[in-house]
Amino acid sequence: MSLTTPLRRSAATTSTIRTPTTFICSQCRHATLLRRPKRPYTFTQLVTLSDGSTYTQRTTSPLPVYRSTRDTRNSLLWNPSSHKLMNVEEDEAGRLAAFRAKFGRSWDANTPTEEEVKKKEDDKNNEVAEAEKARLMAEQAKEDQEEEDNLLDLISSFGQEEEEAGNKKK
Repeated sequence: MSLTTPLRRSAATTSTIRTPTTFICSQCRHATLLRRPKRPYTFTQLVTLSDGSTYTQRTTSPLPVYRSTRDTRNSLLWNPSSHKLMNVEEDEAGRLAAFRAKFGRSWDANTPTEEEVKKKEDDKNNEVAEAEKARLMAEQAKEDQEEEDNLLDLISSFGQEEEEAGNKKK
């Protein structure tokens, strides 16, 4: 008997006789194919920061040089104590203006909330009241000093008037 596949007919016989066959060359493991992860092509890029310093990095961006306008040296989030950055509001692309047109100015960091406005008004009113109180106290102290001076002048002049009157009689 010859080894044939079950679907092939033997050339020697005209009838179809099925014979058990052994598949020696077939795949005998049942593992799935593990594919390698796709790694994108990376380029070397020179990054120029806002202060002029540079560094290189590997990235998928094909740009050979990237010039940064916002980085850790000129961002208020990274430098909260910098007064130079506190009042600067750069809007290179107009995104800030578009955001304000859509949502208003209530989201601005420098715009105080209603509570802060009320607190500032109360503090200002308290300061004005305290300043007025201090001014009134200073005026009162000045008037008291003038009264004391007048009283001292009156007391000291009392004895002198008698002497002057005595000197004039003589």
